[in-house]
Amino acid sequence: MSQRAPGSLAGRTVLVAGASSGMGRATALLCAAEGANVAVLARREAALREVANEIQEMGQQAVVLPADLADRAAVEGAVQTAVEALGHVDVVVYAAGTNLKERALSVLSPEGWDDVLGVNLNGAFYLTRAVVPLMRGRGGRIIYLSSLAVQRPDVSGVAYQATKHGIVGLAHGTMQEEKSNGIRTTVIFPGLTDTPLILKRPTPTPPEVLAKALHSEDVAAACLFVATLPSRAHVPELQLAPAEL
Repeated sequence: MSQRAPGSLAGRTVLVAGASSGMGRATALLCAAEGANVAVLARREAALREVANEIQEMGQQAVVLPADLADRAAVEGAVQTAVEALGHVDVVVYAAGTNLKERALSVLSPEGWDDVLGVNLNGAFYLTRAVVPLMRGRGGRIIYLSSLAVQRPDVSGVAYQATKHGIVGLAHGTMQEEKSNGIRTTVIFPGLTDTPLILKRPTPTPPEVLAKALHSEDVAAACLFVATLPSRAHVPELQLAPAEL
């Protein structure tokens, strides 16, 4: 049972990158259920509109921001659109992420490396760079979703692992530079989660393993916990692992 009062994000604006599916979608919907107006950012406009419709049915404002996160100009334009529509951005959740089936070093191409880097890390930098000036002086939370593979190395691929390590540096570096301006950053490290991304694995995950995986809603709950903390509190890192794996 939740210990948070309904509407704990009332009057606040949340921008979720990667909101078209999986953890990002679940986070956008949960934040709206807690009273936030939400800007949803991803490449797939049709999927974003479905999320936005659900948010609006809750009585909250929703702004659809179709953009390629690997495109700096597109990300900057999306943030500008969000601010024009909602007035400000209080919380950012970077839930976007991709991977490849051809992920092992022996088969990973330079183009594949660039694709993973563009979404998983470059996009996070572009979004951080765009929102930080807007948060200075009024505070704000930036929550980045990394991966438990950072703490427990696996065969998720060198590009994926490199970018998820990079997210940690981006988050902690931003915190050190901007904490005096009231900005707080958190890295969440989810373990195996049942999302569309697992379909990109070179070998399918056995059903008995997937049955023990986290759900996107579990990760969304962790994001909400961080987003609703008072400004005096800071969670640098948070691991979220399946209990039975």
